[in-house]
Amino acid sequence: MRYAVLLLCLTFFSLAQAATPPLIPQPAELQSSSGSLKVDNDVAIVVPAHDASARSAAQYLADLVARTRGLHMKVVDTQGAGRAIVFRRGPKSDHAEAYTLDVTPQGIHIEAGDDAGLFYGAATLYQLLTPDAKQGAVDVPALHIRDAPRFAWRGVMLDSARHFQSVDDVKKLLDQMAQHKLNVLHWHLTDDQGWRIEIKRYPELTRIGAWRTPPDAGHDGEPQRYGGFYTQDQIRDVVAYAAARHITVVPEIDMPGHAQAAVASYPQIGVTGKRPPVSVDWGVNPYLYNVDDATFQFIDNVLDEVMALFPSRYIHVGGDEAVKDQWRASSAIQAKIRALHLKDEDALQGWFIGRIGKYLAAHGRRLVGWDEILDGGVPADATVMSWRGTDGAIKAAKLGHDVVMSPAPDLYLDSLQSNLPDEAAGREPVRSLENVYRFNPVPAVLNPAQAAHVLGAQANAWTEHMPSMRHVEHAAFPRLDAFSEVVWSPASALDWNDFLARLSAQFQRYAVQHVDVADSAFAPVIQVDANAALKSKQVEVTLSNQAGYGDIRYTTDGRAPGRDAPLYSKPFTVTWPATIKAATYASDGSVLADTRFRVIDRAHLLTKAGAELTNCAGSDFRLHVQPMPDATSMSPVYPVNVFDTCQQYPSAPLDGVHAIHVEVARLERNYALAHDIKLVVSRPHSTRFGELVVHQDRCDGQVLATASLPDPASSARHFALDAAMPTQHGEHTLCLIFTTPTDGPLYAIGSVSLVPADTATSKP
Repeated sequence: MRYAVLLLCLTFFSLAQAATPPLIPQPAELQSSSGSLKVDNDVAIVVPAHDASARSAAQYLADLVARTRGLHMKVVDTQGAGRAIVFRRGPKSDHAEAYTLDVTPQGIHIEAGDDAGLFYGAATLYQLLTPDAKQGAVDVPALHIRDAPRFAWRGVMLDSARHFQSVDDVKKLLDQMAQHKLNVLHWHLTDDQGWRIEIKRYPELTRIGAWRTPPDAGHDGEPQRYGGFYTQDQIRDVVAYAAARHITVVPEIDMPGHAQAAVASYPQIGVTGKRPPVSVDWGVNPYLYNVDDATFQFIDNVLDEVMALFPSRYIHVGGDEAVKDQWRASSAIQAKIRALHLKDEDALQGWFIGRIGKYLAAHGRRLVGWDEILDGGVPADATVMSWRGTDGAIKAAKLGHDVVMSPAPDLYLDSLQSNLPDEAAGREPVRSLENVYRFNPVPAVLNPAQAAHVLGAQANAWTEHMPSMRHVEHAAFPRLDAFSEVVWSPASALDWNDFLARLSAQFQRYAVQHVDVADSAFAPVIQVDANAALKSKQVEVTLSNQAGYGDIRYTTDGRAPGRDAPLYSKPFTVTWPATIKAATYASDGSVLADTRFRVIDRAHLLTKAGAELTNCAGSDFRLHVQPMPDATSMSPVYPVNVFDTCQQYPSAPLDGVHAIHVEVARLERNYALAHDIKLVVSRPHSTRFGELVVHQDRCDGQVLATASLPDPASSARHFALDAAMPTQHGEHTLCLIFTTPTDGPLYAIGSVSLVPADTATSKP
């Protein structure tokens, strides 16, 4: 249920921003007082005798502060003389997970009526004890906090099926979730590309289904075999670790679609009876579960073992992107539809999900699925997770279903955080830190009774393009800071500028804990008008960042911009050649964004990175991917449109240009597009492996240059193409098209350089 209307509004917002404790998420009510308490090694943490949960919360605090602040405080049962941090039980609150926290010059008291409340009080105190990167004693300002969450479901989805994370990786994410008061880990464990959970009754699921042979295996850093799985003992360990941090782990076992790894393991549970490989293709694959009794017995047996491992009330069964082609083509399944008096295949999926829901309900569990489960009818007590925008949530809530808001792209962590050329892999459109912070989990069209069905929200880390935990962390943080405030704090307390002011302390906490955090929101963007600069040796430079926050300091002589470098306040002019470097600092002097640089000379003014090109008209789909599907480095990253290879260089300055130089990467075409395959644009090619064709002004305009692509079987994965161009004048849009066979590899542009007649062809 929602708590937004039950909580008191924040009272401290009238205080000066500088006095705001750096807490994320913001408490429901915070009142500052005069004075402070010095906390050092002499401060004891006192818990009620024989209260195991209170001791667990206290020990969690002590261990975390010792590891990050270097403070070593003892947990004891009896309070002695002097300063102390005291955990105590209070009366049961009307709000689950609620707590109060009081700091006075004499001591600190955390009080709650339930175990989770004590733990979240400890999590808040940890932040008060780590306001900066210093070690040792800390002065904590006197204050009173009264706090409870806005929503009961505050989730993060981790996709371990597409790319596998170690147990330690999962625990590291759980640690950060706990510190952000996030309480549901939705663990995506099965999909077309891998089955990651040991099922003892069906060992082939992990012997076969947990492993795939990557495209171009063994070449260019791609492994010969990719995969892994969690043993049941490892899963019990993760579930217990999460429970100690008051996080519920909700497993997802996908059905009836996204079943290719399962069918690869046991072909008899599929529709065709044939054994496919475990898929190497991202996207929507065609394999579905059968609907006969033997298949349901298989699923029931799997669910029995899943329920034995996960005590969660909820079991997620997927239900999304089930392409019905195999069901339509099967005479046995068509007979089943007629026997059940169902309308069509969508209704059959509804019947399928309904049967699973009844089985879970008979075992005291509750089904949750993606919003497609609404399409064919759904069990009355099913919870709907809305990912196709918010329409599914609105429909479900109006039908009386509980819902979890998880819409794409708003809460999809694999969405790019910025359009910076050095951004990590992901999908467009960009979803910035501010986009996440301004997300409203309760659609305005719902009335109060319908809105009460919104359990909360969830951010999803899909890992097709995040092959390592470093990628996941980079995508998650600091956007999970923004998300945690949205789902915990009262809506009336949300303040974007105040949130930004509290982030610098959080960045320092991340650094101590070795969490890879993205600085995209604060990264300096160094802008120049390249075409104007080419007409003059003077160029005006503008600096900015996405968040519009922080002190941007810069240099023009190539030196690193330290805290004593000039502070940017307005555009400035330099004479090129020059190298501009810039970094962003918080008011406390800590770094918000590392140094970015831009070289300004003739070659660079005539060059655009692939990320600076735009899609041609007709398709807005765009991914930013690494050269191989399982590459674990953070760069290079290439933009690509799997539907149309056409990219544009707008306003290209062609005066004096006689050639074009293009840096190219050959990528694997490992995308399952299902019915969207019809959207792939195919163009004729003149040579065996296709060409790069450069058109002027329009994509069917004058051909300025053509370069043949090399044989992919014998050429390097990264190569350059050079082509002469006829003399042109003025500024023109260049349309660059790869005319390659659509059953062959994809090609992406790393950079495009225009080459003047008096310059040798070279990469800048």
